[in-house]
Amino acid sequence: MIATKGFAAQTPTTPLAPFKFERREVGTKDVLIDILYCGVCHSDIHQARDEWGGSIYPMVPGHEVVGRISKVGKDVTKFKVGDIAGVGCFVDSCRECASCKEGLEQYCETGGLVGTYNSRERVTNTPTYGGYSSQIVVDEDYTLKIPANLALERVAPLLCAGITTYSPLMHWKVSKGHRVGVLGLGGLGHMAVKLAASLGADVTVLSTSKEKEADAKKLGAHQFALTSDTSVMKSLQARFDFIIDTVSADHDFNHYLSLLRRDGTLIGRRTAEADSPR
Repeated sequence: MIATKGFAAQTPTTPLAPFKFERREVGTKDVLIDILYCGVCHSDIHQARDEWGGSIYPMVPGHEVVGRISKVGKDVTKFKVGDIAGVGCFVDSCRECASCKEGLEQYCETGGLVGTYNSRERVTNTPTYGGYSSQIVVDEDYTLKIPANLALERVAPLLCAGITTYSPLMHWKVSKGHRVGVLGLGGLGHMAVKLAASLGADVTVLSTSKEKEADAKKLGAHQFALTSDTSVMKSLQARFDFIIDTVSADHDFNHYLSLLRRDGTLIGRRTAEADSPR
């Protein structure tokens, strides 16, 4: 076993604290990643505080992991020692069902995916521990190769907020000529703006906070709309081909459906996250 240091929540009410545990030995298809950066996702807080239920303690959160590979199994073909690698929201699945075979392991139909943390290994049933730690062992098929010339501290959030918004944009083939509304400008929203704009779409940020307008424009938004302004909302009726709703707080979807064109699509936060691949 591999001695590992991390930070763990011992109960829903205790703060993260130093925690020593063991990773499995590197298997034939595994890579050992020395973790350099790990993003902080609000999901980490939800799960550490057991706000979604079913939390496993002690819990080492973290699913936006970037590091350098220090060891590879003998049958590994995609990586070598020294490569920069990333790990996202999950680290295993059944590999046999129709979804897994189609490369959509996030929809695994046999027991579901194995989360990077707060889940259980398929073979041993031991808890998985995440990226708030010194190293992690992951099967190469659930590991991403990261270009070494990127700013790694900025890469880490791409493994959750980035892919959560990139995936639906790719699924719906968003491109030049499309009008996209991005509801909310938080962790997911700012990525949705940057990605949609880079794909050539005309992007409007929909927000309750006027003070976010400058950041929205800086990130690539072409327009900004204050959703509390009745006249502005009226002017946006039937404007958008797509609305990406990134707001996590309770809100009324009906308030925004009229902003869609005929056959337009509202992409909700939970739908996007479920669609996020490794």
